[in-house]
Amino acid sequence: MPSVMHPLKQRCCQSASGGDNGGVNRAYSGVNLAVLRGHNAALVLDLLRTAGDGGISRLELAERTGLTPQGVSKITARLREQGLVTDTGRRASTGGKPRTVLRLVPDAGYAVGLHLDRDELTAVLVDLAGTVAAERRSPLAFGAGGDAVVETAASEVEALLVGAGAGAGGGAGADPGAAGAGGADAGDPGHLDAQDPVHPEPPTPRVLGVGVALPGPLDHSSGVLHRVTGFPEWDGFPLRDALAARLGLPVVVDKDTNAAALGLTLAGCGDSFAYLHLGTGLGAGLVLGGAPYRGPRTGAGEFGHQVIQLDGPPCGCGNRGCIEALCLAAVASGSFDEAARVLGEGAANMVGLLDIDLVLLGGRKVAAAEERFVEGVRAVLGERARRGGTVEVPVLSAPGSERVVVEGAAQLVLAPLFGRAHGHFPANRNDRNLS
Repeated sequence: MPSVMHPLKQRCCQSASGGDNGGVNRAYSGVNLAVLRGHNAALVLDLLRTAGDGGISRLELAERTGLTPQGVSKITARLREQGLVTDTGRRASTGGKPRTVLRLVPDAGYAVGLHLDRDELTAVLVDLAGTVAAERRSPLAFGAGGDAVVETAASEVEALLVGAGAGAGGGAGADPGAAGAGGADAGDPGHLDAQDPVHPEPPTPRVLGVGVALPGPLDHSSGVLHRVTGFPEWDGFPLRDALAARLGLPVVVDKDTNAAALGLTLAGCGDSFAYLHLGTGLGAGLVLGGAPYRGPRTGAGEFGHQVIQLDGPPCGCGNRGCIEALCLAAVASGSFDEAARVLGEGAANMVGLLDIDLVLLGGRKVAAAEERFVEGVRAVLGERARRGGTVEVPVLSAPGSERVVVEGAAQLVLAPLFGRAHGHFPANRNDRNLS
């Protein structure tokens, strides 16, 4: 039968006592209540993820989560049964027998990240540790409309999974009662392929779902697009549901900048920053209080459409003098310094409004002249800080900026497993329950 990843339910919660846990790391503090078993498992999994190949002992997990050693043992036993965790050796102890060290099994599950830009599609297959296992790129005619783009995207995802040895309907998200491409036991590593009875069929990677990142505005909670700048035909298109129906996998949709912000947060870039993405358009991903901020209608971050020149050039959104229009016009004329200055003015406005700690830059246009953009934006923020007598906020190029959006898209699917998502992942779509 196809391999099945049993979901780890996460819930928003707080300590039953509401009190201080002393030396316990509050970011990982757990609660010993049966109803929060999934939450505690997510805490443990996240510590295993951040520990990497070196692993972590059960005692350390108990110390860092605030859970009892018995509670941690039960959780890790269940995670081992699910194939998510394995022993990686023993570590010397200050007293008593050596401690068993546990680590996450990265290939126990995968997510597809899909970046739909206005002219290009990028798809990656990412394991539980965040490592890219496969990648595909192809041209994309975003203006062809929803149905055409869904078909193109689905075909690329299927090709990605086939190339990596996975099927869109196989793996963790599959119906345990359904037969895979190789028959009822296609997901069993010991199953003999009818076409080759000598060599066993390789195990099927467990595909948890597909995270899609694309230009906004859109409704993250419903997966429905609004009037994407320059492409009004997308208004009201149910991208999440259409792609999920086509692929037979759970799908979550978010703006490209929000996906990047989530990935950067998981990579440890901080808990108060803005990611500015200048590619075919301009937008911002905001991280406030350690989580991506989308706003009550999931529309936050439309950074590119703040007007800074009342009689400026027309923008595709219908306004005049938007930062996006000014930046892209400057880039088109080869004036990267002017584009950086305009971007810096917008960034300085945002820093003054939100009091964030860091500005990260990324996107195709930034990559073409990375140093000039970073220095130009930094100069504007520095001058503003000097005039206002405030602290100068650092400006850096986003780490891994070439794939920051598409890898962040994959994290839209993976982050809930580790209790690190602050968004909407659709539960029980197509008879699957992965939220």
